[in-house]
Amino acid sequence: MSTVSLAFCAAGGNRHPSAADWAPGLLAFGAGHNIALWNPEDSNAIGIFALLAGHKGAVNAVKIYDGPTDRRIITGASDDSIRIWRQAETNGPFTEIHCLAEHTASVNVLSVLPGAELFVSGSADGTLRIWDTARDEARLVQTIPLKPRYLPLTCALIELNDDGVVLAAAGTSTFVQLYFRGKGAQTFDLQATLTGHEGWIRSLDFIRDRNGDILLSSACQDKFIRLWRIQSKPTTASIGLDPAAAVVSPIVSLSNKAHQVGSAGHKHNVTFEALLVGHEDWIYTARWAPPNSGNGTPTLLSASADNSLSVWRLDEGSNIWVCQTRLGEISAQKGSTTATGSTGGFWIGLWQPDGEGVISLGRTGSWRRWVYGKEDDSWLQRIGISGHTQEVQGCTWAPDRSYILSTGSDQTTRMFAQWTRGGVSSWHELARPQIHGYDLTCVASTTPDQFVSGADEKLLRVFNKPKAIDQLLSKLSGAPDSVNDSLPEGADIPVLGLSNKAVAADADDEDEEAGAVENGNGEQEPGLPATNRKSLIADLEHPPFEEHLARHTLWPEYEKLYGHGYEISAVAASHDGTLIATACKASSVDHAVIRLYDCREWREVKPSPTSHSLTVTSLSFSPDDKYLLSVSRDRGWYVFQRDASDTNKYTTLSSNPKGHSRMILDCCWAPNEAGSAFATASRDKSVKLWRLAEEKTELIRPVSVDVAVTAVAFTGFALQNVAYLAYGAEDGRIVVLQLNISDLRLLSTTNIERSISPSGAINALRWRPSRQAPAGSNGDGASSNGDNNAGALQLAAASDDTSLRIYDLLPT
Repeated sequence: MSTVSLAFCAAGGNRHPSAADWAPGLLAFGAGHNIALWNPEDSNAIGIFALLAGHKGAVNAVKIYDGPTDRRIITGASDDSIRIWRQAETNGPFTEIHCLAEHTASVNVLSVLPGAELFVSGSADGTLRIWDTARDEARLVQTIPLKPRYLPLTCALIELNDDGVVLAAAGTSTFVQLYFRGKGAQTFDLQATLTGHEGWIRSLDFIRDRNGDILLSSACQDKFIRLWRIQSKPTTASIGLDPAAAVVSPIVSLSNKAHQVGSAGHKHNVTFEALLVGHEDWIYTARWAPPNSGNGTPTLLSASADNSLSVWRLDEGSNIWVCQTRLGEISAQKGSTTATGSTGGFWIGLWQPDGEGVISLGRTGSWRRWVYGKEDDSWLQRIGISGHTQEVQGCTWAPDRSYILSTGSDQTTRMFAQWTRGGVSSWHELARPQIHGYDLTCVASTTPDQFVSGADEKLLRVFNKPKAIDQLLSKLSGAPDSVNDSLPEGADIPVLGLSNKAVAADADDEDEEAGAVENGNGEQEPGLPATNRKSLIADLEHPPFEEHLARHTLWPEYEKLYGHGYEISAVAASHDGTLIATACKASSVDHAVIRLYDCREWREVKPSPTSHSLTVTSLSFSPDDKYLLSVSRDRGWYVFQRDASDTNKYTTLSSNPKGHSRMILDCCWAPNEAGSAFATASRDKSVKLWRLAEEKTELIRPVSVDVAVTAVAFTGFALQNVAYLAYGAEDGRIVVLQLNISDLRLLSTTNIERSISPSGAINALRWRPSRQAPAGSNGDGASSNGDNNAGALQLAAASDDTSLRIYDLLPT
């Protein structure tokens, strides 16, 4: 048996304005079908420390509720369900206590009123549902069909003094509806409809000001924010405009008609207060700062598709709402398109619980964070987190174990490595080598300075590490500097292009100027010349911010490998770094070929090995590169042997066209000490261990599983006469087998706990190479001296649940 712990987890946030909430010590956000838990204020910058699995669809809405005895997270998803998670003890795990399935369509919004033990959910079924959480229950007390029918995208709750509760709701309409429930009543009734917006309303939020009045903010796709005042005595509301806005469109209504909400004996007037003008694109969220922050003056944070966060406050001298601070990017500048790394807008903006910082989620799934510095009265950017936003299809360790590359259906390849400082070590994304136009399917490292990736296109692309990334990796992780003096300076990507172009040290600064970027203090500055990009990254004393990752950490494309007729399905690199083996999707023997490419000349090696009749799903070189193993959807496996006289040539040595009863999805070689043994994983719910023999390859033993097995990985060599075999299943489980190295006899089984396992199919498993690994090992080895936990093995898992995870496994 072995002890397993989660060392690192990376997952991008869901692009939905309601999919995150921040409470003291905890930020919870939707990450695919899961809920990611992260503490942005953690001084050790550990990142995501847990993923809560349970939903079967994308998580759209998240709310944290701190009760008198426990903390709860309420989540809604596109699987039509609402789930409630409870943390019974401080810093303890969250467990699911309720699953509410009354909605008949995707749940898109939640609002909580803790003091009243009440929350509201809004769904694409066109209804709002009111839930009572008293007595540790979750009871549906009212269903409100929205009329005229629209889909709710936002709602907010607030207590109206001691008189009752006001519910504001809006969505795919141009109006805000106000519902009221009197004290002691059971149902909400519609009492007012606020008009004026000219697009879908994305965000509503209440706050009580110093005078006891209530302010309601409504943020809209018409690029405007409207403020509404609710007060017990009628007064003339002031209309404040952002002085930075030159002209207000004449079609925008500034009507100040008073509406009323409340009980019959205690009515409150609702009047239009102010129109906030300044954003240039849809506004997704507008959130009030916590009431106890600052000097008590209401402060509003808005996040927009124009790549900016704006902080608004009422200027008491002029009685006008002004934009005090603007954080983010200037999207209109050259080089700021999505193809060259633009965030594509900020979908979420949240206040730190004490009001001293803000955080935002962008299109790339990455979180950015700013903290207010009182000493110099400025906003300073701090380290956020990032990850894939769709399925992670493959991963590979660098041969020198200094970093890991992951690639996925979000069309990016990402490089993660450890940041070690002052006795603390944490994992971060240090580069984004590839931003592509096709879904990426596989990746393999040839050397510590080079990798090759395959995508849903007919070719493979080879990338070289830039000098800036090499220096940054050396500074932050302690990795040795590259011995390759010919590394490129950096890379750029042309607009509407797919190929990362190398940037020469003497490139013309004027032609290579990039778009405007942030300088880390929330200020804009012109794009950097190509000759300065290397120093921008290499001089960092911390992991890159998102604007660095998206624009200045690309790896230049060195070569393209042609020959396949369909989408690339598999790629593998020989351990000596001289050969690449690739395959593509195929429905006939004509395309089910394995192509070999010489990594020195980057030419295809002829003739190509032919064997299978359907798509080759996985390829693997033996630890000594003597053999090449292939498996396929046709249920068979083939072993090719390297020619002693021509090291680029492989010929068929052994095969089993019916090795499994269903398609084989992955394969790997055992350590050399096992005597030319390998493993295959199949959809027939089994892992089979095989050993090459002179006359016939023999089946050593099958390992039966109760679900399809999608990934398998051996450690690269034996540790104390024990080989470790990990396999991953379609349901996300990961199991590690300890095998006797001589006969591959099963010694023990370790099941990684479901609480730290992925919730989707495992697409790839890779052991981290050991510091004592043989020279040339390309990532199939073990880590006998893990950085986070001395003596631990480290296993990386890429999953359909959008996560990349690294586990510490400590043999016992």
